[in-house]
Amino acid sequence: QVQLEESGGGSVQAGESLRLSCAGPRGIWSSYCLGWFRQPPGKEREAVVIIAKDGSTRIADSVKGRFTISKDNAKNTLYLQMNFLKPEDTAMYYCAAAGGGACSLNVWQYDDWGQGTQVTVSS
Repeated sequence: QVQLEESGGGSVQAGESLRLSCAGPRGIWSSYCLGWFRQPPGKEREAVVIIAKDGSTRIADSVKGRFTISKDNAKNTLYLQMNFLKPEDTAMYYCAAAGGGACSLNVWQYDDWGQGTQVTVSS
């Protein structure tokens, strides 16, 4: 099992930025599907953005143009840069990893999850 740990959440005003980090073990960064997901209060978990093994990305329409995923293999860290935050971005944010199959935005594909970091955006 892959252990992941998110950090960087917080409370911000609408229009501000945050960068989330996800630390994990060596060896997964070029061989796993990696992604950021979120669960708004009272709603189901949803995909935000994923990065495939070849470095290509897939992103949810709701955050396109505002959020960017990146990874630093040397630091064993996955990032989520979130700009122009909106109140509807308020959620618990999770990073996740999937070892097999084509990388997709399907939540069910991901087997390993961090504990999450809370992001709250006020208007």
